[in-house]
Amino acid sequence: MATDVFNNPREEEHLDIALFQGERRKIIQPTSLQDPKVEKLKDVLVSWINETLKPDHIVVQSLDEDLFDGLVLHHLLARLAGVSVSVEEIAVTAAAQIHKLGVVLEEVNKRLGIRDDALAKWDVTLIHNKDLLATLHLLVTMVRCFQPDVVLPPNVKVEVVLVEVNKTGIKSDIHSEYLTEERSVKTKQNLDIRRLFSTKSMTWEDPIEKLLTLDAHRILTAKTAILNFVNQNVSNMGLQVADLDTQFSDGVILLLLIGQLEGFFVPLCDFHLTPANHSEMVHNVTLACDFLLDIGLNVPNIDPEDIISRDVSATLKVLYALFRRHKGKREPVASTQD
Repeated sequence: MATDVFNNPREEEHLDIALFQGERRKIIQPTSLQDPKVEKLKDVLVSWINETLKPDHIVVQSLDEDLFDGLVLHHLLARLAGVSVSVEEIAVTAAAQIHKLGVVLEEVNKRLGIRDDALAKWDVTLIHNKDLLATLHLLVTMVRCFQPDVVLPPNVKVEVVLVEVNKTGIKSDIHSEYLTEERSVKTKQNLDIRRLFSTKSMTWEDPIEKLLTLDAHRILTAKTAILNFVNQNVSNMGLQVADLDTQFSDGVILLLLIGQLEGFFVPLCDFHLTPANHSEMVHNVTLACDFLLDIGLNVPNIDPEDIISRDVSATLKVLYALFRRHKGKREPVASTQD
């Protein structure tokens, strides 16, 4: 009888792959979790959370185990952004936890400047399922946005297995995924920009004006280098700049970039996130210019109307001034011989 059972398994005992078709999941390779850089990143994030929430008497020991119910994220949002959302303090049931996470994450994404949730590397399901990869991406992004003075270990990456179920079966692929920025890439970008603006034919007093008198290829190279610098600093907010000439004219990304670089949060009530007319754009760009003056960054001969009218020279002057101010803070640039 036993032989019959094993030789003639019932049809319903077979795994029906079709039921799982279309599912995708990313899993960190266990060996990556033993990487000292990954362990260091986790330790820094745990210490940061515990220090931030010390007044609330909240202590976190495990990032994936202690954040899934929304309690910690709820308190972090209140402490870092001064935002109080109307959710129950303790969510006991899974349904209540998922609801709370949804409300909290929606507000967090707004504060991070993420307009399209599909661009985020985390969601309610992943966080509630204690997905460590998604949790790490979320926390690193929050640190970069709300407290960029917190020093995170650079070049932290993990090996990730992407599992996907399709018509032909289960397919898996392994790739590297960075949790913190690649310092070597950033250094190269800084060197590229340094070389572009340090030739003998150009003066530091007004390098942009000199640059714009050169050939089109050199102008494009400079704009690409500055664009890379900008995206390095706004990508953590779910933003991507493709065109320097047009995407800064309403002042939104410029405000968020200044806040990210200078380490302060610009309340959404202070500016127009989706400006509908010229006056709202003027308000945004004027506020950005005021911020530049407040931090002691004087960009001469710049008027808000220049930015709004998509004056290439004006936009590049502001962005290059920000680059020069912050390249030394983030990491030293090696000297070059021209």
